[in-house]
Amino acid sequence: QVHLVESGGGLGQPGGSLRLSCQASGTPYRNYAMGWFRQAPGKDREFVAVISGNYEVTYYSESVKGRFTISRDNAENTAYLQMNSLKPEDTAVYYCAAGLFNRRFDDATVYNYWGQGTQVTVSS
Repeated sequence: QVHLVESGGGLGQPGGSLRLSCQASGTPYRNYAMGWFRQAPGKDREFVAVISGNYEVTYYSESVKGRFTISRDNAENTAYLQMNSLKPEDTAVYYCAAGLFNRRFDDATVYNYWGQGTQVTVSS
């Protein structure tokens, strides 16, 4: 069992930055892939980024590539999402997720554990 707790959400300005954290506890998660998804009102849950458990390979959705960076600190059992150059379109509830898989990393159904979500609002 893995328990995920997110923090760092809030109000950001267009062009500004926010950093989300996802603290894991319970079963050691070093080998889990860690993903970030987001869901805007009335929209489907959308893949944002993922970092693998092995070799820390990363993938990003086209909409955030070049602006967001996913990372992890295994010693602290924490994953991060650094969000730069924020846009109003980034407004959503952001969810951290963990799973053991080798493919389909952009499919929410393959993840085993989810955080509670944290609201990110980008507005002037």
